[in-house]
Amino acid sequence: MSRRCSISGKKPMAGNNVSHAHNKTRRWQRPNVQNKRLFVPELNRFVRIKLSTRALRTINKIGLMSYLRKENLSLKDVT
Repeated sequence: MSRRCSISGKKPMAGNNVSHAHNKTRRWQRPNVQNKRLFVPELNRFVRIKLSTRALRTINKIGLMSYLRKENLSLKDVT
């Protein structure tokens, strides 16, 4: 199971830990991805979506269906 947001497409990024002596070791910066059960009033039902917390904040603000329209996605693409 990948750590990827099904709506925004956020995925892990690679980078370096840099010590005081400037030694570099590889590390991952992982997005905060959660499995959520959201109610869609347009369909009058719940859907389960794996999404980042940034996408969840936007959905709380403008709604799931309008956010999907903005991203040119349908509900079938993300469930």
